[in-house]
Amino acid sequence: MGLRDFGWNELQFLLLSVRWTLLLSLIACAGGGLLGLVVAAARIAPTALPRRIAIWWIRVLQGTPLLIQLLLVYYGSSFIGLRPDAWTAAAIAFTLNGSAFFGEIWRGSLQAVPSGQWDGARALGLRYLPALRLVILPQALRTMLGPTIGYMVQLVKGTSVASLIGIAELTRTAVIVNTVTFEPVQVFGTVALTYFALCWPLSIFAERASRGIDASRASGIGDIFRKTAPARRRQKRDARK
Repeated sequence: MGLRDFGWNELQFLLLSVRWTLLLSLIACAGGGLLGLVVAAARIAPTALPRRIAIWWIRVLQGTPLLIQLLLVYYGSSFIGLRPDAWTAAAIAFTLNGSAFFGEIWRGSLQAVPSGQWDGARALGLRYLPALRLVILPQALRTMLGPTIGYMVQLVKGTSVASLIGIAELTRTAVIVNTVTFEPVQVFGTVALTYFALCWPLSIFAERASRGIDASRASGIGDIFRKTAPARRRQKRDARK
């Protein structure tokens, strides 16, 4: 038996903690996205040194658990004279971890742009960074959209590990409520439904965005064939003559 039953007050307490889950998710997406763009740019840089640094950055951060990274930032910072609070440590860890995944997603999208676009940018006198910003990145944005949103879904669910360093986000709050009520099915069932309500719209948006990209590509190819059809017919008539 628990000290109290799971009721409206406990449900309200859980729902209020969603704001901290969303805030941590926004910090991770913003920080990881900005740093991930730098990683992606370094990953496809024309010189070898930035590429090697970016490769090892991605390997290390993708090859180690997020929880271990979070604990290293929170507890290990004391070895270099830093004592970050829980929120600062979580923001740093999620930003670093997110940068590796965002960087790899965006690297693939940037490299999917035809190489002729780089040649055209160089012909216009643009160096690497201006060409990337003005020519390549705008064309890669549509390809980035689907997988980026898909990873953001994983990021929202991954914020639950921040509960282990004391941040009162949704999972941590659920543990506290369950300790008082001892009704794990109701408590964690509610938490599961809440995470689903947060992530499902993002998943639907990512799926529709991917379909829209595929449809626009198909229509673009169709437009090319329709526009070039008269020229091909003329070429065939000229060949018969």
